[in-house]
Amino acid sequence: MRVSQAKENILKRIRQALTQSTPVPFPQSEGNNTVFQPSQQELEIEFAEKFSNLLGKFIFCIDHTELTSQLNILINKTGWKNIYCREEKLKTILQKNNYSDFAAKDLGDCDAALTTCELLIARTGSIVMSAAQSSGRTVSVYAPVHICIAYTNQLVFDIKEGLQLLKEKFQDNLPSLITFATGPSRTADIEKSLVVGVHGPKEVYVFLVDEQLP
Repeated sequence: MRVSQAKENILKRIRQALTQSTPVPFPQSEGNNTVFQPSQQELEIEFAEKFSNLLGKFIFCIDHTELTSQLNILINKTGWKNIYCREEKLKTILQKNNYSDFAAKDLGDCDAALTTCELLIARTGSIVMSAAQSSGRTVSVYAPVHICIAYTNQLVFDIKEGLQLLKEKFQDNLPSLITFATGPSRTADIEKSLVVGVHGPKEVYVFLVDEQLP
């Protein structure tokens, strides 16, 4: 009887509380507005700073001609011989601008892989990719070096804004995988010592082109 009476007393207090409206003590914390301050600088600069702080390598290009020029300089400097790209649209853009060195036929044999992306998140320095891209799920993960070609109109400030744009783009057909890649792969599981490139690419490059996404 004591248990039943105690339970009834608790339920009675709950019912009484539900009949009386209690104002929310901190209405500004209810998720209607972002908790982050808006960027005080251009999104390109914001992304470049955050991405570089995460050991990413950032290259800004005014157009596709400079993109292929900078890409050729990088590949010649590093001595990479096998570049892999699965995205035919990206291949076409590069080939039209005097780059056609796609020697790697298999992802497992490549020195570096080229992909596009869905978006760039300036506040976190993240690359957003999805399974809807023709590069698929594996290219940006299994290549030793990931080179992402992005455009300035793909920049958004925060993750919330990025997810909203993806929802608008895909409607009811959201990709089965949406990935937020924030810098090269890293882990500190082994003796708490930070190691880069264990579970993914050891280097990540973003070539940001100051043009509209084709």
